[in-house]
Amino acid sequence: MTETLLSPTPSDDAGAPAKRLFIKTYGCQMNVYDSERMADVLRPLGYAATDTAEDADFVILNTCHIREKAAEKVYSELGKLRELKDARAKVSRTMTIAVAGCVAQAEGEEIMRRQPAVDLVVGPQAYHQLPELLARTARARGERIGADFAPNEKFDALPAARGVEGFTAFLTVQEGCDKFCTFCVVPYTRGAEWSRPVAAVLAEARDLASRGVREVTLLGQNVNAYDGEGPDGSPSNLAKLAYALAEIPGIDRIRYTTSHPNDMSDDLIAAHGALEALMPWLHLPVQSGSDRILRAMNRKHGRQKYLDLIDRIRAARPDIALSGDFIVGFPGETEADFEQTMDLVRRVTYASAFAFMYSPRPGTPAATMAGQVPEATARERLHVLQALLFEQQAAFNASRTGMTIPVLLEKPGRFGAQATGRSPWLQPVHVEDAAPLIGQIVPVRIESGGFKSLGGRLLQQKGV
Repeated sequence: MTETLLSPTPSDDAGAPAKRLFIKTYGCQMNVYDSERMADVLRPLGYAATDTAEDADFVILNTCHIREKAAEKVYSELGKLRELKDARAKVSRTMTIAVAGCVAQAEGEEIMRRQPAVDLVVGPQAYHQLPELLARTARARGERIGADFAPNEKFDALPAARGVEGFTAFLTVQEGCDKFCTFCVVPYTRGAEWSRPVAAVLAEARDLASRGVREVTLLGQNVNAYDGEGPDGSPSNLAKLAYALAEIPGIDRIRYTTSHPNDMSDDLIAAHGALEALMPWLHLPVQSGSDRILRAMNRKHGRQKYLDLIDRIRAARPDIALSGDFIVGFPGETEADFEQTMDLVRRVTYASAFAFMYSPRPGTPAATMAGQVPEATARERLHVLQALLFEQQAAFNASRTGMTIPVLLEKPGRFGAQATGRSPWLQPVHVEDAAPLIGQIVPVRIESGGFKSLGGRLLQQKGV
């Protein structure tokens, strides 16, 4: 599980004392996007971001239900916040606490019962209701739980302008999931698959471009299942959306995540070879290399289908870098099943990947399956798989040495005039003597490739 904090931003109303907002974000990029949009919703109410809960008048925990013991981590954090809230009350200062995201959706009533310090519980499709729910809470009446599925209403209610900083941004285009993998809670916490209209996505992207954003990452639980309404009223798809986004002046790079193998269409594969703005990086989870386990997971694709798909993608874009997700220790997984996963990883070779031990999610079919794998066995398999994935990642990064690649410089580096950016394959790149060029895409000669990042110099620098 990753955790990110919302960066402080100034209040829109400099003449009024700002109310302080602290958002702690757990989990995926969609949660990061949702946290940014919650800040947008609350900004007109005078809330300016702070980087500590101690300074905040309003604290939001934007939660993720995917990883192990997610709810327990939330309750632990809520215990600390309750102490802060009680301390503020002693000096006649209030603190409002909200739990948002997927844990809120799945366990809203239980959260309110177990932790009375929580004022609001807001599911991922209801955070546009925060101003109204805050007002109700302030009046100490009305409902405190907003968790209904209504993604179209949510996006319609959000402010058109976003408070973004920097040259990259997330852009949610699709939500929900209809796949019902037996290990996953997303269909129950995010609802059915739903796609935003093309016009709405393009309008938000144009606004981002006007604010200096040069790279957008399109987000969705199954982003390549995107089928938003197009200009003629008929469903569009992700490939068509990518071509339309590439026409927006200022949008030079496009990425998307997370994808499902069954939604990797022919035209999307072709777009990777034809559309320059579509970066050569693809996150395409497979979860297991065993057909038996894939059936138990209800993945609706087999091992060979995935391998054939990888071959087709690489034929369209030979330099594409692949990322994936893997679960080890799924109920019933044998050593032979695990070796099939290892064999698939060796065949594909990943530039980066995420591997996790299976952990039961309450309410999912896998949680009650027979053959639960002992934790010690699953942990040993995880270490073996991660060692191979780390080896592949290090080898991919090292293979960039000597290449000249375009790098979008995003921020100052740690040393002197150094700047840090991203390669087309999403690797962090530290570039010497490049700070004056932040915000530009520049050619960089790669001089070193470590496990986590690359190092290089500007191509035009003397001596290169």
